[in-house]
Amino acid sequence: MANSAQARKRARQTVKRRDHNVSLRSKLRTAIKFVRKAIESGDKSAADTAFKNSMSTVDSVADKGIIHKNKAARHKSRLSAAIKAIA
Repeated sequence: MANSAQARKRARQTVKRRDHNVSLRSKLRTAIKFVRKAIESGDKSAADTAFKNSMSTVDSVADKGIIHKNKAARHKSRLSAAIKAIA
């Protein structure tokens, strides 16, 4: 347990920050899942719309440092390739 006032405050801040980061990471996963479901349905226009809507979420989470920018780029690239592969 934290003994100094500074350590107690840092512990409080860490809990608060963790809750916020977990929330953002969940939002990211939901956005990606939404695009994947649209891709699986086979409707290219719906998948493209879902992709465009969710990419702002991916970029936002990467900008805040919740995930690495390369991981965000990888998600975007793979989802984009999957959409292009829809016949």
